[in-house]
Amino acid sequence: MTDTAQFNAQDLIPLSVSRVVEDSNTDTRIIVLTRTDDADTFTIWVGAPEGDSIRRALDAATPPRPMSHDLVKSFGEHFGITTKRVVLTDVKSSTYYATVYLENKGVERSIDARPSDAIALALRTHAPIYTTLDVWKRRSGQHLDAWLAKLDTKDIDTQEV
Repeated sequence: MTDTAQFNAQDLIPLSVSRVVEDSNTDTRIIVLTRTDDADTFTIWVGAPEGDSIRRALDAATPPRPMSHDLVKSFGEHFGITTKRVVLTDVKSSTYYATVYLENKGVERSIDARPSDAIALALRTHAPIYTTLDVWKRRSGQHLDAWLAKLDTKDIDTQEV
């Protein structure tokens, strides 16, 4: 567990998941996050299963049997644990890190998580997603907006899922 008082509210940038883009050439998914206070984007490459889980949450699709993120959500509901927020906390060598903040009986705790798992859980529990100002400034793929726009207009073996 990590320190819950690590970031000030003014150091956090609110994000929403805009879409999940499939890259069939690499069998990965690109999670496109958008700042809620402007149109700037933040992209994270994740594995196909993780990206598909996020897509299912965006679509509010209910699988016939609970998937891992649905199971974690169910545990939280049964034990009175609330997902307060998810924060993308660090980036090292193009690998992002996240923290999930949970609350139970008035006590807030934080848990280290992969960003894909944290985002999938946040979408299922309707928890806000943030990144730190530092991570925002150091994010990779800052100039992907034009590339992502091409995906909307051309089919180059990369499709949105």
